Amino acid sequence: MFLRLIKESFQFAAKALLVNKLRSVLSLLGVAIGIFSIIFVLSVVDSMESDMKKSFDMIGSDILFIQKWPMGPEEGDEEYAWWKYMRRRPPQLRDMEELRDRLPMAAAMAMQSSTVGTAEYKNNFLNEAYPMGVTYQYRETIAISVAEGRYFTADECESGKNFAIIGDIVREQLFGGGSALGKEITISGLKVMVIGVFEKEGASLFGNGFDQSVMMPYDFAVRIIGTESDDTNIVLKGKEGMTNDELRDEVVAVMREVRSIKPGADNNFSVIQSSMISGMIDSIVGLFNVVGMIIGIFSILVGAFSIANIMFVSVSERTNIIGIQKALGAKNYFILFQFLFESVLLCLFGGTIGLLFVWALTAVLTSAIDFQFILPMSRIVMGVSISVIVGMLAGIIPAMKAARLNPVDAIRSK
Repeated sequence: MFLRLIKESFQFAAKALLVNKLRSVLSLLGVAIGIFSIIFVLSVVDSMESDMKKSFDMIGSDILFIQKWPMGPEEGDEEYAWWKYMRRRPPQLRDMEELRDRLPMAAAMAMQSSTVGTAEYKNNFLNEAYPMGVTYQYRETIAISVAEGRYFTADECESGKNFAIIGDIVREQLFGGGSALGKEITISGLKVMVIGVFEKEGASLFGNGFDQSVMMPYDFAVRIIGTESDDTNIVLKGKEGMTNDELRDEVVAVMREVRSIKPGADNNFSVIQSSMISGMIDSIVGLFNVVGMIIGIFSILVGAFSIANIMFVSVSERTNIIGIQKALGAKNYFILFQFLFESVLLCLFGGTIGLLFVWALTAVLTSAIDFQFILPMSRIVMGVSISVIVGMLAGIIPAMKAARLNPVDAIRSK
């Protein structure tokens, strides 16, 4: 009986779609748009979250950044006091050296500074290259991957050799498909020899990572970047067993000593914890999830009312048939489930169309803008589940109306 119920419900649903094509298409379109709105927005959020986390995979949870600018208003400031932060002096190499001598709980520490410049090789050039200076321990603080060649030695960093590791975009723009190793390029007017190429990272919400970088020893790179670049920071990795808060408190105390800041005076530097960055990411993702759900709920409501309208019309058109079924012994629950199944099937049709739209659009966007959009299986299951729930909610009242019909009155209705 259960299988016959499903079969008949499917037949009635298919008939309802075929007999009233325009009405059915418009109703299914409402559900399709609703499912598309929810799943697409949430898939975009999932893609953003995946991209953000991938971008920060290279940063460990025990990393601190000491820099001029804070991420947000600092303690005691009601707003982002940029006019106050602007007067600060960027971290200097001597700051890092003194900090390293006085901070035994630091496992590794490095300087990092960058700017924008032009990379050239023969007749090829890249205007938006990023000259970047680092000290030797940078690789111990930030996880970088060299696909070809090698990283700098300690002696090369200390002596400020004119060596460079370039990103994949720089290599492609300057050398095409050829090898870059051992070649001499010009970056912002200075010649450097390529000793390595970073592994390709691809486009992300945070740019191209190291793809457009020309990384050099810090003592050489300052000839291009200078020592007062705002985009300069000290990267610090704590030893095992140290919590981020303990490490941050110690860094602030020692850095105040290094810069001879008087008691009670404000810090003239900012300490950024990697956990603050991940917390910001979680907040952004949470906000987008809420917005996506609100947009989707309103769209789904429109689709649910459309399906309910189809079901009321279907009950009205089949009143005579319902009366005959009940006269032949069909129970109320049989009639109820028959229309409920029909409503659920209609919503599943619409939901499937919406999911196909999402899949097609994510595929097109991924190939068009070089950003990896994903459609997780969990979102597909979510879309199907929402379709079933909406079908049950939209069909329950019409189904109850059909189940309560008097068989004699129903037969006479025709």
